[in-house]
Amino acid sequence: MHRGFGSLIHGRAPVAPLPARGAPGRRELLALAGTLAGPSIARAQDTGGYPSRPIRVVVGFAAGGLADITVRVIGEALSQRLGQQVVIDNRPGGAGTPAAMAVVPAAPDGHTLAILSTGNAINKTLFRHLPYDPVTDFTPVSGLANFDLLLLVAANSRLRSVADVLAAKREGLAIGTISPGSTQNLAGEWLRVAAGMDATIVPYRTTADVLTAVQRDDVQLGFETYATARSLLEGGQLRAVGSTGSSRSSLLPDVPTLRESGLADYAVVGWNALFAPARTPKPVVDLLNRHVTDVLQTGEIRKRLLDLGIEPAPGTAESMGERLRQDVATWASVIEKANIQRQ
Repeated sequence: MHRGFGSLIHGRAPVAPLPARGAPGRRELLALAGTLAGPSIARAQDTGGYPSRPIRVVVGFAAGGLADITVRVIGEALSQRLGQQVVIDNRPGGAGTPAAMAVVPAAPDGHTLAILSTGNAINKTLFRHLPYDPVTDFTPVSGLANFDLLLLVAANSRLRSVADVLAAKREGLAIGTISPGSTQNLAGEWLRVAAGMDATIVPYRTTADVLTAVQRDDVQLGFETYATARSLLEGGQLRAVGSTGSSRSSLLPDVPTLRESGLADYAVVGWNALFAPARTPKPVVDLLNRHVTDVLQTGEIRKRLLDLGIEPAPGTAESMGERLRQDVATWASVIEKANIQRQ
């Protein structure tokens, strides 16, 4: 028991009589209760008791993918912090449109959230008739993860560096990526344009197909994430000659960026982030942002994600909104310069 309270209970400290006054009113009692309970009561009042039921997070990717794994690791910790279950709702396909449209019309109360990605920024320009606007139909909450792409070659490839790739730019190289319009696909298109390469972009249905094609030399180059290629890199079947980040990845510090290897304006940093429907109240967004940030800065969570090849990337809601707008502009420019036909 606290020493001060013990002294009062046992009468060892004289207690001055309270000045005479009337019974405290309702407002005074509420203020006193808030003071004693601490900041949690104030937060609950600010957010209207949020969350009052399970929180659904809609993911536009299949279970087991990078975005899905990220949000499941984070969601598990959020459930414990918020006292409500975080339910993952996977809605893959359709370039992320079915997932986005499951959230856009939802009540803006923080109980239905979306995972948006670099692909959503691309889609704003790539599709002529996108039924939603990633900038105006959503409220940013927090960044979750960043991921550079790797420029991959077969283990026995004669292309040992980005310099070798650029020297062979007139040799009709083939670049393997997943489906047209994906971040990987447009990273390949951007490389082709930025380097003036006489190259063919070969789209595959799955990441596994891309990695197999690179190993067999069906394509000479491939773009994929470290998380998906990690086992093949560690097993010696593939090599990374470059990464697409603006700076070297902490996961692969010995792999140079394409930017430092001669393509000064080239940088592709993919991301996954948490968004809410437009008009979600700021106190709810702030509460979610605070918890997501705390989770991603927890040593155990950071280690789990880094071990999976995922770089935690929390940040303010405002910075995430600005990043989305910048990426929309960047990819609009790439799509125009590469003469990619809008869908």
